[in-house]
Amino acid sequence: MAHLRSRRRLALAVPVALSLTASLGFLPAAAQAAPYAEPTAQAASADSFAYLVNTRTDRHTIKSVEKAIAKAGGSVVVSYDKIGVIVAHSANPDFATLIRKVRGVQSAGASRTSPVTAAGTTDEGAVQYLSKAQAAKAAKGSAAGEEPLEADQWDLKAIGADKAAKIDPGSKKVTVAVIDTGVDDTHPDIAPNFSASQSANCVSGKPDTTYGAWRPVDADHYHGTHVAGEIAAARNGIGVAGVAPGVKVASITVAQPDANSLFFPESVVCAFVFAADHGVEVTNNSYYVDPWLYNCMDDPDQRAIVDSVNRAQLYAQHKGTLNVASAGNSNDDLDSDALVDDSSPDDSTPVTRTVDPHECFDVPTQLPGVVTVSATGVKGTKSYYSSYGNGVVDVAAPGGDKYQIPDTPSANGRILSTLPNNQYGFLQGTSMASPHVAAVAALLKSTHPHASPAQLQALLKAQANNPGCPTEPYDGDGDGIVDAKCVGGKRVNGFYGFGIVNALRAVK
Repeated sequence: MAHLRSRRRLALAVPVALSLTASLGFLPAAAQAAPYAEPTAQAASADSFAYLVNTRTDRHTIKSVEKAIAKAGGSVVVSYDKIGVIVAHSANPDFATLIRKVRGVQSAGASRTSPVTAAGTTDEGAVQYLSKAQAAKAAKGSAAGEEPLEADQWDLKAIGADKAAKIDPGSKKVTVAVIDTGVDDTHPDIAPNFSASQSANCVSGKPDTTYGAWRPVDADHYHGTHVAGEIAAARNGIGVAGVAPGVKVASITVAQPDANSLFFPESVVCAFVFAADHGVEVTNNSYYVDPWLYNCMDDPDQRAIVDSVNRAQLYAQHKGTLNVASAGNSNDDLDSDALVDDSSPDDSTPVTRTVDPHECFDVPTQLPGVVTVSATGVKGTKSYYSSYGNGVVDVAAPGGDKYQIPDTPSANGRILSTLPNNQYGFLQGTSMASPHVAAVAALLKSTHPHASPAQLQALLKAQANNPGCPTEPYDGDGDGIVDAKCVGGKRVNGFYGFGIVNALRAVK
């Protein structure tokens, strides 16, 4: 993918301002070309912008606001009546100002800074494809009963997932939805566990359930397929194994089909609502919502983004869905007083600004009830790139680290998983850590089918193993410079939250 960038993310303790926002809204076989999804058309003129309009949820108000949208020169793309979020397009430069004055509108703003017809994933660096020689070497090193490439999956052993699969691989009644760039469900390691009935394309802000619409538009949109394999690649004697190889995995595509693969808020709103309404138990969110790395509540457009996505993810929680998200790859202390954001808005011309992460929110990871995940390497220590923060990170999981080298056939410290076109490759990032946690949550849900999202989050924290803060100064890349400071104790701290998740403990 072309749009792979370092990101700062935040999350956990819900600030007062965000709490107010929540209340406002209430809520290997022979390789062959994969069948790719057709790009979703944007029904808008060249100078139209997308808007989010957040209202009261009574039908009278929504209908009244929809009429006001038309009067202000806009058109409704979709209205999510249950949460009071309307996605609209308009070429009127005064549209947002006019709509904010309409009775019943609680917040409204543009979801992007460039026209509709003009990636916020959290992997660190380009994908490294597994070569035939590496595959052969891995197969030679895999033990009896293991998948052919499992010898290169150090991450499974790190959290006991290999042993857990022998006890309980997870229930087919539990689905993890990968909200991402699309999933190649024709991959032989993904196909056995794929749930088409719980998959869709939400790029336009409205779900498209046409068969195959959930697939990536091309092989460069590999991110979602890699994530899906980490979660639920089947133990079928073909390639790799997922952490929860018995659960179902679904794909909800939210990335724009171009090279930048941006994840706009209306797409994410659609994804959370679709997941909730289709019985998804866990969502994985290895991205941040574009175009703002941080959404500041004193800006009306950014406030509307926070409000709408928060309503959607709260709706999902209320319907029984646990949402898991990555913490970011900037090695930032997310509990600091100030961070520099020089990448926003990423859909037009970025401006450098200093933000307080307690007042300007990374979405969705900083939203209430979302599980925030940091990354670790094979040594069980924080990955050099992973953001952190005491009272911010909930749990940690293997995300890979090129400086922490495992004793595996390929000696690659990144995470090996599935890629489109029946391929495999290594990636590292908190993008890779989050699906490990989502998969462990799915195992917990399999064991405790009646557990609520809040109870699942508590179980995730309870079964985690916390190594505690390092006793020596942290130098993640080995250059002799202290890169980060861990704050907290053995039970909970800024590097690992409540600890590194453990699949074996989850099934026991």
